[in-house]
Amino acid sequence: MSSFKELTKGLVKENPVFVMALGLCPTLATSTSIVNAVGMGLAATFVLLCSNILISMIKDLVPSKVRIPCYIVLIASFTTIVDMLMEAFVPAVHKSLGVFIPLIVVNCIILGRAEAFASKNNVWNSALDGIGMGLGFTLALVVIAFFRELLGTGQLLGFQIAPLSYQPVLVAILAPGAFLTLGLIMSIISIMKKKSQSGQEIRG
Repeated sequence: MSSFKELTKGLVKENPVFVMALGLCPTLATSTSIVNAVGMGLAATFVLLCSNILISMIKDLVPSKVRIPCYIVLIASFTTIVDMLMEAFVPAVHKSLGVFIPLIVVNCIILGRAEAFASKNNVWNSALDGIGMGLGFTLALVVIAFFRELLGTGQLLGFQIAPLSYQPVLVAILAPGAFLTLGLIMSIISIMKKKSQSGQEIRG
């Protein structure tokens, strides 16, 4: 696989949220606003990138029996770093995301990429995979947050978008709204994939 495909596969084709349905807990909990979505996505991307690179570098040195505990320790270390950085430089976002930043440690996307990809590939491809999957996760969060914030408040990034007479759909920024928004987006993507495959079969 080329470097470009390695980098972009996580955006659409293997999007960790919309296609592989991973990391749904932080996705649903932190996508109430675009600011929170970007903050969570970039934090996870940082941990993904750093852990993928380091795990790829030490994969031949770690005994197979203890590889998972070792990976978790590395992921926890990078999560602690990003937690402290966010608390220092973006305290408002850090406070808003709360416990979901430390919970990056148990995000199945990160451990899954470490075990399924970084432990079997070179440093360069592992770095590309970490960036691509992280950006795909961020994209999914932002797309969900866009609809939830717009429908739930009539605003985007603090700016009034909907007419002043608009009555916010409050359920959009509550837990049921997260499930509904994610389900609708995944359904649309599934329908589009089926139409694309049908078109390819007809042309074939």
